[in-house]
Amino acid sequence: MLNPLESRISYLDRVKAQSEVLVPVLNCLRDELGQDRANELVYSALRDWSRKVFEEVGSKKEGSGFEKWSQMSEELLPLIVDDIVEESIREDSQVREFNITGCKFAQFFKEIGEPELGAILTCEVDHHMTAVSQQEVSLTIEKTIMKGDEYCDFRFRFNTADGNDT
Repeated sequence: MLNPLESRISYLDRVKAQSEVLVPVLNCLRDELGQDRANELVYSALRDWSRKVFEEVGSKKEGSGFEKWSQMSEELLPLIVDDIVEESIREDSQVREFNITGCKFAQFFKEIGEPELGAILTCEVDHHMTAVSQQEVSLTIEKTIMKGDEYCDFRFRFNTADGNDT
């Protein structure tokens, strides 16, 4: 599998290219199977694919679950930094909290009428990366621009295997 964190193009350009293929296929399936069934099949397949990609990427990282997550996050940041506006709230050894107040990913997927597809290809990546941490990192997101909110609220919590903060 291709490691999306080793890409030479921005993550936004990557998902735009994926969408050029996925949207026509999704629309064809919607015509044949109906919107609900087509969405269910494609969205499920994409979630499984994305989860496997990030599991594989994480399996090649050294260190604790937290360290693997941290390495992946550091690799992803340069690929997205120009396409989001981040407002830091709190960052210390126990938490990392921030809001995304501007998101070109959400803008693009809303423009093409596919915010749910956008959520799967972009927003859910953070959950797949967090899963690699083996419960040393937890993530809560209650609001997203992709789903119509004014901002995305990322709330990471850090725990080591022995229960102490990292």
